[in-house]
Amino acid sequence: MRIPKDSVLLRIFLGESDKLAGKPLYEAIVMAAREHHLAGATVLRGPLGFGHSSRVHTAKILRLSDDLPVVIEIVDGPERIQAFLPVLEPMIGANGMITLEKVQVLRYGPETS
Repeated sequence: MRIPKDSVLLRIFLGESDKLAGKPLYEAIVMAAREHHLAGATVLRGPLGFGHSSRVHTAKILRLSDDLPVVIEIVDGPERIQAFLPVLEPMIGANGMITLEKVQVLRYGPETS
């Protein structure tokens, strides 16, 4: 698979406890991205954060949270990301935040001669 040099980074901010049909929302989003043949997705779990509620979520021992921040990053061409947004938005619902930014892909996968 080739990915354009001028691509888009789709970043989705969620809580770890957000669910869709009984499974983690971050997992459902990654599987949907795969089904739509996007270039790849990565889920990052944060040790500390807060969102629109201003409630702090932390992994500190004295205050264990079951709702740590989760960020999903997906990079692909602008057209493919735009085509995925109508799939993504109903999955997110009132949860989280979605951002887009332009990126340059310098390398994706093995070099070919």
